[in-house]
Amino acid sequence: MLRIQITKRPDGSGVLRCTRSDGSVTWQKQRQGVFFAHHDLTHFAVETTLAYTSGFYGLIAAGWDVADTTGKGARGPLPDDALEVEHLVGALDVERAGSTRWTVGEFNDHLAHAAASSGTSRELTEEDLLRVRSKRAELFARWAALPFGETLELEFPHAGVALR
Repeated sequence: MLRIQITKRPDGSGVLRCTRSDGSVTWQKQRQGVFFAHHDLTHFAVETTLAYTSGFYGLIAAGWDVADTTGKGARGPLPDDALEVEHLVGALDVERAGSTRWTVGEFNDHLAHAAASSGTSRELTEEDLLRVRSKRAELFARWAALPFGETLELEFPHAGVALR
């Protein structure tokens, strides 16, 4: 189990702190306003809803530091599953930044295009997308209701398996 804490700062940004089952910790101050808090919550929604074990939080659970998840750290490039999660989360971030909700077809087209470099892409069903959006909306509502200085706590249940 990975314990995830995101503390809400006065500007709406967060401080992400992840505590692994062995007690070790990795953390990051999120500097770009509310973007990274929403981005990290989207990761949680995608990874828990679609049962990814080697996405961002799976890597953290497996011992990676936050800085290593850029693919440029000491651990090297990200595993294929982590890249796939990044494509999914990125597509949801792009959709959120726009003014229209994408169809599942548009979403899958975007994912296929983004995955061309890694050769890996998961095609989502309407049900998958609905479940992810629902979980993300729930997390965003919890974040919006959280007073400044307070911490949103989550538990990531999937054991990380991608070690390098």
